[in-house]
Amino acid sequence: MKYIKKEYPCYNLHMIKTDKFKTTNIEVIFEREIKIEDITITNFLSSILTFTTKKYNTKLKYAKKMESLYAARLFANSYRLGSNFNVDFNMQILNDKYAENGLLNESLEFLKEVLFNPNVTDGKFDEVSFNIIKNDESSQIERFKEDTRRYATLRCCELTDDKAPFSYNLKGYMEDLNKITSENLYSYYNKFIESSNVDIFIIGNIEIEEVEKMIEEKFQFTNKNQESKYPLLPTLNNRKKRKEIIETDNTNQSKLAITCRIESMTDKERNYVLNLYNSILGGSTDSKFFKNIREKYSLCYYATTGANKLDNILLISSGITKENYNKMLILIDKEMDDIKKGYITEDELINAKKYYLSGLEEIEDSPNQIIASYYAIDKLKADSIEERKEKIKDITKEEIVALANKIYIDTVYLLGGDKKC
Repeated sequence: MKYIKKEYPCYNLHMIKTDKFKTTNIEVIFEREIKIEDITITNFLSSILTFTTKKYNTKLKYAKKMESLYAARLFANSYRLGSNFNVDFNMQILNDKYAENGLLNESLEFLKEVLFNPNVTDGKFDEVSFNIIKNDESSQIERFKEDTRRYATLRCCELTDDKAPFSYNLKGYMEDLNKITSENLYSYYNKFIESSNVDIFIIGNIEIEEVEKMIEEKFQFTNKNQESKYPLLPTLNNRKKRKEIIETDNTNQSKLAITCRIESMTDKERNYVLNLYNSILGGSTDSKFFKNIREKYSLCYYATTGANKLDNILLISSGITKENYNKMLILIDKEMDDIKKGYITEDELINAKKYYLSGLEEIEDSPNQIIASYYAIDKLKADSIEERKEKIKDITKEEIVALANKIYIDTVYLLGGDKKC
């Protein structure tokens, strides 16, 4: 696998040459600092840009064009990375070796159409497309609370710190959606294109010089790429006493969500030790939560943990019956305290490392994950896959214990379980 990065005034071009896949994947990543008021309109914009264009101005014409590109796939995905909010436009096509020669060039031309020639007339987006997308976005926002597990996690984050980006609802907000018009959406489009940092990734069995020339000809950005800041969020303030909130909801099963603050992590802890701690506590089927709380004591339907190194928090999520709430908290405290005291078996450490290494192996089987890995190396101070494989092997139990003693429960939130059968 050969990786080359080229820096241009308006974007960075990353080319990854490999013959491992029969496809070529193109990913255009727009990076911006996250602002809560921009989430809804950014989601709306990414959806409408991949619905129709000026040239392919109906969904049927758009679909037929995609079909003519050997059933190419194109979708947009928005997500948060610490203090940043990214939008990826991801296109997957057959490699030219398995299709008509020139498919890559034609596909890049279509992607250019999507990004730079939206379905706009007289300074506003096409009303038919606009109304369809608005209804879709409204449905997604309204359906969010129906997913009580995700809703409980977000609610807990809001109660932890409603100003922190980890508490933002990435599906968007209905009050913001109602403010969007076809005119102000187009104004935002121009702002988005002109002020975002842009990275373009292409992976496949490509000819480096040819691809570089195609990108230079087609992608005429006018923005000025700024140096990306490491998007690390500040550590939560120390709370003298954990916050506990219980909210009623007419459901059979309660959803328990807990945020834990992580204090003063080193780079090594952030990039490696945290992964092993998370796996041992609740991030795998070999975890203490799974083996003890779920299997041994049968106190929950599930109990998992997740840690984001950029947020300085660890999240605990569980489905329980309301009557087991206090017992669950006692056991969660016990499992966390046990790690702080060094109660980690050799098998637990070995299995956590195997779990991590297995995840690294899976990266190499997916073009999108390979792109994400190189993006993390470029933006998030991550090591290469090979370096990660070696460094994880040297992590000791003592390092995990040291990190465990920097982790404290901040907020406990329980939702529902009030339905009477």
